[in-house]
Amino acid sequence: MILESIEAHHFRNLSGTILWGSGLNIIFGNNGQGKTNWLEGIYILSRTKSFRTQRLQESITFGHEMAFVRGNVSSGELLRDLQVTLQGNSKSISVNSQKEPLVRYLGQLQVFAFTSDELEVVRGMPEARRRFIDRGVASLRPTYIQTLSSYKRVLKQKNRILQDSVETGMGLAETRDLVAPWNEQLVNLAHQIHQSRTDYIERINEVIERGLFERREIQIRYVSSLDGKGDLHDYKSLLDHRLHLRLEAELAAGRALLGPHRDDLEILLEGHEMRVYGSAGQQRSALLLLDLAAISVYNSWHDDYPLFLIDDVDAELDEKRINSLLEYLDGRTQTFITTSKRSHVQTFISRASVYEIEDGKVTSGEPKRDPVSTAIA
Repeated sequence: MILESIEAHHFRNLSGTILWGSGLNIIFGNNGQGKTNWLEGIYILSRTKSFRTQRLQESITFGHEMAFVRGNVSSGELLRDLQVTLQGNSKSISVNSQKEPLVRYLGQLQVFAFTSDELEVVRGMPEARRRFIDRGVASLRPTYIQTLSSYKRVLKQKNRILQDSVETGMGLAETRDLVAPWNEQLVNLAHQIHQSRTDYIERINEVIERGLFERREIQIRYVSSLDGKGDLHDYKSLLDHRLHLRLEAELAAGRALLGPHRDDLEILLEGHEMRVYGSAGQQRSALLLLDLAAISVYNSWHDDYPLFLIDDVDAELDEKRINSLLEYLDGRTQTFITTSKRSHVQTFISRASVYEIEDGKVTSGEPKRDPVSTAIA
């Protein structure tokens, strides 16, 4: 999978088109010129979301009502034209000028990103780790997005009943009758999510245990909200039983207390919780290892590589680690990094496509078209 080119108009401060190289692409320039904006454009073209904001309208250039990002993606002999158009609070997505539903669009261009915001996976709250897992599962099975959406819809309905019950003083028996059909749906969807997530984490662990990249003594484990409550191999029965048992507690809280929306990913370094005891450097190394493992799992599943985005590479990694990382990625992924340090450009200029950015535009740069191998070590 190769992003051949990208075109942006009225997206942040960007304008124009860039033709990318098939291997390492270095986006170089002074701070505030739009380097990260180009990575964000690639990310949005892939996932229709930003890694910087949840309000996409904020990315439309001030004074304009609409923005778009368009890219040409090649996979073997197949060439696809992708476009994401933003207008106010809405967005539209298309493939070869034909509008596509989200589930069919996702997977057309797969991206993994190593950014400062993504460090929340290692050092932040459980929600960030759940998103990491869900993005990974969806990269293998795009229909998983629909399962998550259905689960969130059912959960919202159940929470509304619980909140209404609290406000109206409804009795436990009456609440149980109202919640029952939603719990039935919740159990079925939760089971699918639990299976998908645990399977994905098993695959990630297998890659890490093989000694991926610069191996660290990192262990990860999927932590269910039902841990220690019964046999997780019979997840559906266990969740159903616990939902009946815990209804009174859910009613008191006014919200659902059980299910995959309460799960977490445990990340340990030599047996200690990374979030609490890991240094900043160890946390960055752990995230990098997880990203590379996710890329490896994707490759094993699809026999192809996703794109890898690394924002502000010199702020997140030391020079030795950067050199090792880029050596590892060489011949595997189409990689995009941003940097403001000329030293990185000089080190890799012989094998990289280098683009200097000024005020959102490319002032110099030509793509290198070295083939990207589809083999994995």
